[in-house]
Formats: sequence, structure tokens, C-alpha cells
Amino acid sequence: MHTLIVNGQSHRVPVGLTLLQALRRIGCEVPTLCHDPRLKPIGGCRLCLVQVAGCEGLVSACNTPAEDGMQVATHTAEIEAERRTLLAWLARHYPPEAVEHEPDKPFHKLLRSYGVTALGEAVPGVPFIDASHPYLSVDMRRCVSCFRCVHICQELQGRSVWHALGRGEHTHIVPAGADSLLDSACVSCGACADTCPSGAIDDKFNMGRPPATQWTRTTCPYCGTGCELELGSRDGRVVATRPVLEAPVNKGHLCVKGRYAFDFNHAPDRVTAPMIRRNGQWHEVAWDEAIAFVAAEMTRIKRRDGADSLAVLGSARASNEDNYLAQKFSRLVLGTNNVDCCARVCHTPTAAAMKMMLGAGAATNSYDDIERAQLIMVCGANPTENHPIIGERIRQAVLRGARLIVLDPRRIELAGIADLHLAPRPGGNIPLFNAMAQVIVSEGLYDAAFVAGRVDEFDAFVDHLGDWTPERAAPLCGVSADLIRQAARLYASVKPALQVHGLGMTEHVQGTESVMALVNLALLTGNLGIEGAGVNPLRGQNNVQGAAHMGCDPGTLTGGAGLNDARDAFARHWGAPLPSNTGLNMLQMMDAAAAGRLKGLWCIGYDILHSNANMASTRQALAALELLVVQDMFLTETAREFAHVFLPAASSFEKDGTFMNAERRIQRIRAAVPAPGNARPDWRIVADLARALGAGEQFAFDSAEPIWNEITRVWPGAAGIDYARLDRQGLQWPCPSADHPGTAILHRDRFPIGPRAALKRLDFHASPESASEEFPFLLITGRTLYQFNAATMTGRTPNTLLRPTDTLDISPQDAARLGLGNGQRVRVRSRHGAAVLPLRISGMMKPGELFATFHDPAARLNAVTSPHRDRYVKAPEYKRTAISLELAEPAP
Repeated sequence: MHTLIVNGQSHRVPVGLTLLQALRRIGCEVPTLCHDPRLKPIGGCRLCLVQVAGCEGLVSACNTPAEDGMQVATHTAEIEAERRTLLAWLARHYPPEAVEHEPDKPFHKLLRSYGVTALGEAVPGVPFIDASHPYLSVDMRRCVSCFRCVHICQELQGRSVWHALGRGEHTHIVPAGADSLLDSACVSCGACADTCPSGAIDDKFNMGRPPATQWTRTTCPYCGTGCELELGSRDGRVVATRPVLEAPVNKGHLCVKGRYAFDFNHAPDRVTAPMIRRNGQWHEVAWDEAIAFVAAEMTRIKRRDGADSLAVLGSARASNEDNYLAQKFSRLVLGTNNVDCCARVCHTPTAAAMKMMLGAGAATNSYDDIERAQLIMVCGANPTENHPIIGERIRQAVLRGARLIVLDPRRIELAGIADLHLAPRPGGNIPLFNAMAQVIVSEGLYDAAFVAGRVDEFDAFVDHLGDWTPERAAPLCGVSADLIRQAARLYASVKPALQVHGLGMTEHVQGTESVMALVNLALLTGNLGIEGAGVNPLRGQNNVQGAAHMGCDPGTLTGGAGLNDARDAFARHWGAPLPSNTGLNMLQMMDAAAAGRLKGLWCIGYDILHSNANMASTRQALAALELLVVQDMFLTETAREFAHVFLPAASSFEKDGTFMNAERRIQRIRAAVPAPGNARPDWRIVADLARALGAGEQFAFDSAEPIWNEITRVWPGAAGIDYARLDRQGLQWPCPSADHPGTAILHRDRFPIGPRAALKRLDFHASPESASEEFPFLLITGRTLYQFNAATMTGRTPNTLLRPTDTLDISPQDAARLGLGNGQRVRVRSRHGAAVLPLRISGMMKPGELFATFHDPAARLNAVTSPHRDRYVKAPEYKRTAISLELAEPAP
């Protein structure tokens, strides 16, 4: 600790602070304009000037280190006069009406505090004014030259959209290389508006309507990064958002979805009452009638066809508490292990592979290890679009000197700053990783001490790799032998090396094996159990990690416990036996429905028809069901075409609970506004139906917190996590006791399966889906920055102005060869179906390969994708479909 004398009073402050940080820590407020705690201090505005004994002149507090024994004066007459002069200079050209209309802007508060009047004199030159962006308004007549927008775009978002041109009073700020913000490289994160003290750059949600009257801290409902934000509400509506500055995940940052895409919550087509379809028409009914109808139908089907003729799908968009009750309902009330969730179609291969090899099906490390890594290998993921906060942290790490390897068929944005970009052919992961492992072993680049101490089956693995030379792998994976060697040598020689991977690894017929191959590389190089390393999946939806971990999986119970291993323990906790039959996963449910074995399905928060691959087979399965209950916020494509009952659910903005992010962090969600109409939290709907079916005692919950408390009783790894602790900050499991800090890094000394983990010998099995003369292209499908999965939420926000529909991306070479141009509508045809999309010529693509997003329900891209599935867990092969192209008729 240091001792400071501030305005004659002695104070103790921690070592390592700036003077400004120290002053604020002791409650002494010093004005600033250019300061933002997320940015490096520049001392530009000079408002934080203070007097330090022994220093000549005044010093800026923001970039002066606090030192022991300093004597500091903060508000002398001289200092206050200097501040007043600086503010008066800034206020000469400032529009006075802005101060009057928006009194709470930080700059406006300073003007009032120091008695300075905005004069509104003409601004030199032509200030940049722009209203083209759907979320951001720019009026540089209000710029106070703090340069926070310039610096936050560079330092937090990793871009350089805002440039300062000119000098002195002729300085002006404009978007680089564009006439408007909308046409610039801006990715709409809103950081510039969040930091701007004057409103020169402002959120449009702040303009023309009263401000929020209440702020509620919660967790973003979009991707699995788990960013914390504050929701601003007024009169029962969400009207604004802002990032939580001290959040450990996002550290004061948000992406376009988290910051702006909240209007879905009050969309006009939100369903707010239960409905039953009769004679092809929806009829609103009371909750009692809807629950009684579903209970009667489930009872009828169960009596006639048995418990395994029914199934439940939990939701990656729902809370841990919701999903825990959904799987408990399936097993205790219905008596079946037919329970799953949409993790099946994305990262179930990851969970299965890592659990089989390491004993835990989750990320080994934390996001903070991005900053500790010396090398980062991004495999089959596009983080700057699909996990933007993680993507920008990776970008910043590389700009600070970390090495980067990108493995992706497309030249994604991070490939532009990578040391190496390997572009494997879709489906070629196993040959590529086997060859990298062969180079590491044959050239003696493996961590011999780690292998000797913690790795089994090394000799057998080496023998298996004997024929997997880069020369053998190159024609199978489409990456040159030389590039394979470079990647292997770089990954093995720079330590710690951190892997992040996405659905480009998992959505293949060898998806589970692809993740096993990544684990092999980490085991060989000793990149497990240490900081800055590990195998780390980037999970797609806000609670996809939690949904499966709560037991929405036919073979897994809460906490990741195997059903056969933990059945008896759960029976004791629940006071009732668990079913013994093997349950169906989601894809098997579709097969069983089409075959007439599955009669009833309760689908919570997942649009099966729109999302599952091979839409024709999904449609056939859903049409065969006698009872389909859809529980969601909107009439999804599944509900619109096939549901018999619709139950309206509350959004995460309208209920309490927890989410679990991709780094195993459990965080609170909190109700900021009431649910509309008769919409209810998912957990309450499950509990109501359980009571109607005679299981009231085991579902007697009146809020989310008691459900969480039960979760911690059945899952020892979360025994130390309660709402009181989570109200302070999220915690990473395992956290077995109340005094445990949570676990940032798994497998430090041993694996859950024991002290050693075995390498996996993996053979290559080519996908049945292959290009041909009739279908000469390979199609990859995936997400984009501005939309999210089935667009249930983003499709009801102004994000549709930034990304109106799905596109088919094609290489310039293929477009020229076929005589196709940007924006032309093309028919995409596969062996399985067809869709029509507008074309986009993209330098990201290789000849012979195409990429399409799947968000727009009208495009129905999954009519094209194949029926092929992962060999272990049956996840669909979204990343490789052979297709042909032809011009389509123009849109009407």
C-alpha cells in the first residue's frame, strides 16, 4: 500500500494505481473528458490536472503513477480556473440546444458544474453529420476532441473506423475511407457511442424518447460468450442497454447483438397467450385449459404406446433452471430418457470427445488465457463474426505479439493477421491433424516430460501415425504438405499455445473425431493444465453449454454425470426411480417420429424445422406426430406448420435464473421487465404441467432460486455456487464449496478420469457427400455477425437493415467462370433439396467452395443440407453438401 496526502488528508491506496485511480478509490472526484477506464490514459483533455508537491506545474492525474508519500491538491483556485478555461474553449463552438435537451451527458454536467455557457459559434470547416446508420447518430458539431471514439475503436474493438484529421481547432473526426458510417468498416458494436461524453456519436435509442428509469444487470441472450450488460427499462419496456464495465468476460464491451438487438422483446407478433389449434385454426385459451389439454394428451399417448413414445427438447436459449426441470420432467413425470437439446446439432461432438479423452466435456481454460497465450490456433471458427468479443480479444492479443494460426476453409477476417492460414477442404480435418501430429512426433517436437508423466498409449499412437505424412494428408485435406509442416512446427514450438474451435470442427461425419484430434495435439505438446493453453470450444448459443450440462441429453444427468453411473444417486435425491431404457437424441427422435414410434414431442425454445439439416426428413417426422407442443416467444416455423399447442414463454429479460457460458462460468440473469400478457417463465410452465400430471411434490417451486439450490445438491461441482455469490460475480465450475473461488483452468494436476489421458488413434472416413459432375460445388453453412441462428430474435430488430437476408458467397473466379454477378438470385440445388439465395462475390472463398448463412426462414437453406451425421453422436453434417448453381427467376 502507498500513503497519499490528498488535500491535507492521509489515505492508503494499493500499489500500481494512477493518481486518478487512487483519487477515485478514496472518493475524490476529479473531472475528465478523455479518460475511459477501458483505455490507455493519454492526458489529452487536461481536465484532471492536479498539483503534486515537488513537481513543476500541474500534472495530469490519469497518466501519473501514484507514489508513496505524494502530497496532492485537487481543487485549488488555480486548478479550478484552469479547468474552467479549458471547458470554455471547448464550449465556444458547442451547440447550446444540446446542453438544454440532454442535460445528463457528462460534458453537459461539467459545463453546468463550472458555470460555462455553450456559445454555438460556427465550427471551422464542415463537421461530419450522419444519420445513415440504423443504431448510431453522428453530429460532430458536438465533438469536444477527447478522441475517445478513435481510441476505443482501436484498443477495444481492434479496428480503426474513426480517424482524426487536421490540427488544433481544425481537427475533425470522420469514418475512414467512407462517406458514411454505414458504408465504413464499422461493425456496429456501439463502443464509440458508449464512450462519447458529449453525444457527438450517440445511440439512436437515446434520441427522441425519455431515458431509462431503471437499470438491471443481466447476461446477453445471444452467443455463448456470456457478456454481461445492463438493461435500461422504462414503463415496462426495454429501451436501452450498456455494457458492464467490470464484467470479467466482456470487460466493458458488447457486440451489435448484445448492445442493440433487444427490440424483439416487444415485437408486435410476440405470442402472449396459450393457444390450441383446432380444425387448422389457432384459438387462444386460458393456461388451465392449455395445461389440462397437454396433460390429457400425454397421458393418452403414454397409456397406449408407453413412456418412450414421448420426448422433450430443452433449449439453449432457456436458463439452467428451466432446462434442469425439463429433463427432470422427462425422466420422472413421463418416465423416459428421450430428452435432448439443440447442443445435438452443434457442440455435442465437442462434449463427447473431450469427456471421453479428458473426463470433462467443456473448455479446459478461460477467456483470460487469450491474453496469456503466446500462440492461438483458431480451428473451424470465425470469432470476429460469431463470437465478436472473443474475436476482438484474439485480435488484440495478436496485435500485442501473440502468434496466430487459422484453420478454416474460408479466408476469415483473422486470417488476414495470422502467421499461417490453412484452408482445408470441408471434411478434411482428420488427415490434417493426423499429419500435424506426425510432424510433431517425428521431429521430436512433443513435450517429452508431459507425455511421460500424463499421457498413455504414446507408442501405439506413434505407430498409427507412421503413414500419416503431410504428403499423404495433403491431397485428402487440400492443404499443402509444406504448410502442414509449418503449422505443426509453429504450434509445437511456441508455448503456451491455446486452441479455440467452432462448428467447423464438429458439424461433420467425423466431428467428434475432429475434436479428439485437437485434444491429441494439446496432449502431445503439454498444452493442458497450464495458463494460456488448452482446448476451448466457442459455444454457439447463450446457454447451450448449460442446457446439456443440466441433463438435456439422453445419456447424461445434471453436472455431466453419466446416466448409468449416477442413476441411483439421482433416484435418492429425487425420491423416485429413473427410467432404465436408452433414450433417443434429437435426430433419433425425428427418425422415430417418421417411423411412427414417437407420438408426442414437447419442444422448448428451438425451431426444429428451420434449424435441423435435411428439412424434408424433418418435415416428414413432424407431420407424423400426434402431439407437438411448442414453447417459445413467437410462432416459429415449426409451430406455424405443425404444432398442436403453443405455450408462450417469457424471455430472459423477463425472468430470473442463470446461464452457463463457454468458459464454464455460471452467471445471473435478472428480470428487467414483466413478461407480456400471459407469457410465463419456462420453469413455471414445466412445473405447472408436472403438477397436472400428479408430480406436484417434486416440482413445488415458486421461483428460480430454489431450483438452482436443488441443482447444487445433485451436482457436487456446483455445491459452492449460490445466488448470493453470483450476485457479486459469475463463478466457473467446478466450485465444490462456499469458500472455493471457482476453477479457471481444468486438469492442472490430473484429469477427472485419472492421472493420465490416452491419445486417440483416428482413421479417416470420407463423407458420403461428395462433389460430382452434376453437383460440382461443396457448400459450407454458418452464421453471420448481424443475425443469430433462426433469427427468431434478431429478425425482429433493425439488424435486418444491416443484414436483410441470407446470401450465397462465391469466389471471384467461380463467379467469372459462370458469368454471375453480385446480387443475382441463384438456385442452389443438392441431392436433397433446393433453395434460392442472392449471390455475393467474396474473396474469402476458394474456387469450388461456397458459403451460405441459414438465418432467414424465407430462404429455407436447410432444404439443401444432407442427412449425413457424426459417427459418434449423430450431429448433422452442415459443413459439407454437394450442390449445383443456376440462375433463378428474379424475385417478384
